[in-house]
Amino acid sequence: MNYMFAIIDIETCGGKFEFRKGRITEICILKHDGLSVIERFTTLINPECNISSYFTGLTGITNDMVADAPRFHEIAPKILEMTEGCIFVAHNVGFDYGFIKEEFNSLGYKYKRETLCTVRLSRKLMPGRISYSLGHLCASLGIEIFGRHRAQGDAEATAILFDLLIQLKGQHPQYKNMGVEEIMVRRIDKIKQYILNKLPEECGVYYFFNKTGEIIYVGKSTNIYSRAQSHFNTDTQKGKKMLNDLYNVDYVATGSELIALLLESEEIKKHKPRYNRMRKSEEFTHCIDYFTDKKGILNFKIVPFEESESPLLTFTSYGSARDRLEILLDKYELCLKHCGLTSEESICFNHQIKKCKGICADFEEVEIYNTRAQILLDEYLFKLKNFVILDKGRTATEHSVVLVENAHYKGYGYYDSFEQISNPEEFKGFIKNVRYYPDADDLIRQFLNKGKKAIINLETPMNNESYEFD
Repeated sequence: MNYMFAIIDIETCGGKFEFRKGRITEICILKHDGLSVIERFTTLINPECNISSYFTGLTGITNDMVADAPRFHEIAPKILEMTEGCIFVAHNVGFDYGFIKEEFNSLGYKYKRETLCTVRLSRKLMPGRISYSLGHLCASLGIEIFGRHRAQGDAEATAILFDLLIQLKGQHPQYKNMGVEEIMVRRIDKIKQYILNKLPEECGVYYFFNKTGEIIYVGKSTNIYSRAQSHFNTDTQKGKKMLNDLYNVDYVATGSELIALLLESEEIKKHKPRYNRMRKSEEFTHCIDYFTDKKGILNFKIVPFEESESPLLTFTSYGSARDRLEILLDKYELCLKHCGLTSEESICFNHQIKKCKGICADFEEVEIYNTRAQILLDEYLFKLKNFVILDKGRTATEHSVVLVENAHYKGYGYYDSFEQISNPEEFKGFIKNVRYYPDADDLIRQFLNKGKKAIINLETPMNNESYEFD
């Protein structure tokens, strides 16, 4: 056997590493050359947070015991040294590896090791056991644990178990000629590694393919690698079915989160991947229009897409338009009559139940009603008619640009940040025109509402501002 292994056990003061950093309280690493343990390292760790009585009762580790212990960052170099070039082995490896990986993440370091789980290996080589917990498994095999729920005691027991598993592998008719890591690797593990190795930690759009080259899913993320990785943690039947169909991956780096949003939406409509649910329809049938009537009252009305004159929002069915209008009606205390949901001659029912303030019965002043209606318009209408949004590019010397023309999305492009642009119209020269879908405007509005963005009005002269992008 030509492999090196790092058999590891940790103790913690919390059950999930996501919620708080610095929660490992003890670690033991046993370096194993495939025949025996050749090096040991054990230490308590100051978790920089309180150890509750529950975890003290479980492990025996108290706050006083770790008060003068090294912090994780102080022993991180030793962990790197002892696990370098080794397969990370643990009983329920996801727990130990997950905590250690997150601790390194908090230091700004990406910790990656091949892993091997002795729970899964035991299930392969010793099927039919009542329990595969370390305590029960060791008891059934006559392996004594000196210091249960302490890192060294559990790691030493795992090492003895690991030695036994290696012996069983050598006697197994199916597995004896396989490397120990080959026994563990499922088809999904192989494809996971293949997929993740092809993806960068960049912003963009990614494409999942099946064996015939069909696009089965399109996604986007500010970190393509992390987002793709999350697919492999799915518990849903649909997600698992997609992973079974998954064969290959490709991606387009965008730099800009907004361009990733827009490109994902466009590509889903174009390819209609079987595992995407949202934004697949390219047929828009109805709009919520707005207009001012003869009395000066702001009105909203659902109209067929082709009859729309001043669209506020666009939908793929009348039902979805009606549902949204009713939500807006309640949120802004609008009138059924002036939303086209009751006859023009009648006083709306909502006024009778005191949900409408009475604009339909001349009980409310037009200016007061219009103030609420205008807040709705301001939320969904672009403040400018012709403008560009500047954002990060795909490289450090590149900027992205998204064009909105006549209040509709026109396209996107990139330009070198060193280029001198004196006339806002010059931005249009960088734009790649795209097929227009009305929901692209919604995506842009939502993006702009998330915070301050670099926007240039194409109808005014340049002010020669410089922009920095996070």
